[in-house]
Amino acid sequence: MHLTIVGSGYVGLVTGTCFSNTGNQVTCLDIDPERVATMLRGDCPIFEPGLSELMTLNIKAGRLHFTDDKTAGYADGELIFICVGTPTGADGRSDLSAVMAVARDIGHAIESGDCTVEHPVVVVKSTVPVGTTSKVREVIGGITNKPFSVADNPEFLREGDAIRDFQQPDRVVCGIEDDRSRELLTKLYEPYVNQANPLMFMDVESSEMVKYASNAMLAAKISFINEIARLADYYGADIARVREGMCADKRIGDKFLNPGLGYGGSCFPKDTLAVIEMGQDSGIPCLLNEAVHEVNQQQRHWFVNGVIRHYGDALAGKTLALWGLAFKPRTDDVREAPAQTIIEELLKRGTTIRAFDPIARHTFAKYGLDIEYVDDMYECLTGCDGLVVCTEWDEFRTPDFELMKDRLAAPVIFDGRNVWHDDNLHEQGFAYYSIGRRPLHQTCSAS
Repeated sequence: MHLTIVGSGYVGLVTGTCFSNTGNQVTCLDIDPERVATMLRGDCPIFEPGLSELMTLNIKAGRLHFTDDKTAGYADGELIFICVGTPTGADGRSDLSAVMAVARDIGHAIESGDCTVEHPVVVVKSTVPVGTTSKVREVIGGITNKPFSVADNPEFLREGDAIRDFQQPDRVVCGIEDDRSRELLTKLYEPYVNQANPLMFMDVESSEMVKYASNAMLAAKISFINEIARLADYYGADIARVREGMCADKRIGDKFLNPGLGYGGSCFPKDTLAVIEMGQDSGIPCLLNEAVHEVNQQQRHWFVNGVIRHYGDALAGKTLALWGLAFKPRTDDVREAPAQTIIEELLKRGTTIRAFDPIARHTFAKYGLDIEYVDDMYECLTGCDGLVVCTEWDEFRTPDFELMKDRLAAPVIFDGRNVWHDDNLHEQGFAYYSIGRRPLHQTCSAS
């Protein structure tokens, strides 16, 4: 099949690369000529494990192409996937301007004959509020009377595991309006689905809602366990034991119930706010999602309070090492990263920050914060009055604690991801504070 992928950001590039890997001819269309030039050289513009290698393989095989020429981009697209960004605006609402601009371009391409396919199917893969796909149809239909179809196909990719998620999906959801869309999407996704990983067809509005409902549910689980962790901390319970007892109940399960600094990245914060927005627009307030968002934002400040309480008035002038800038491991994405909030709060209080991250240093630098970046995790500790852990990278799991103790001016650790076991560190002479485990109760209240 011939596919056009509009937008070569995270979703678009992963989608285009994976579809080309199953034998399709894929053209990725992007309006950024520098980004296109980068990909034409075979360089991957984003960090995602396995993506660069798969991209190179399919470029060499002649299945994966890149262009900023709209005429060439739309020429043969039987399926045209809209994969552009829908960022949250200053008012908290999804910015759909890029989606609608692409819809207009598609309409003109169909009307002018630049799109040579007799009946293309336009698939919205960007995460969009319910009703957006219908608006895309209206925009295209306002430009051309030639036949086309629209569909919605939300993505459920986890950064750091996107290739596996695409190739081995839990499910593929498609919102369709006609048999042609069903036929082409069935053919396209056949290599990826089976009875255990089904291809689900439904109406477009339900498909759009599935994406938001799924992410809102996962975000709710994260905020729930963090709220319980605060209570456990205050009352002297151990959240690890509490979680163990909870998760033994099969109705609850154990996914997304790990206490920490809260969720970040491009999906959960934006999608939770979008659900709140839909509630406001409909007159049906989404009170639970509002609380989920509020708990998530408070979690970072609650953690910083633990640092403040440990040092008291002596915090100003202290130098702290910070490990982990990305919002999660295996990605360089720093959007809504807890590390940003924590660093900003500590800088306000006169703290000097030295930071290490194995991947995300350069992407985090865009925030322009006055911190020192260090290329070695142990060198980052030298002379520091304590360590703050914000991301649970694998290389942090089993470090050389004796070396850490030697490098630090004071053996103090604030673990925002519960990477280590407190008993072991206390035995080695560290003052160790984590999330929802009893030692933090000595210095940090639940407020």
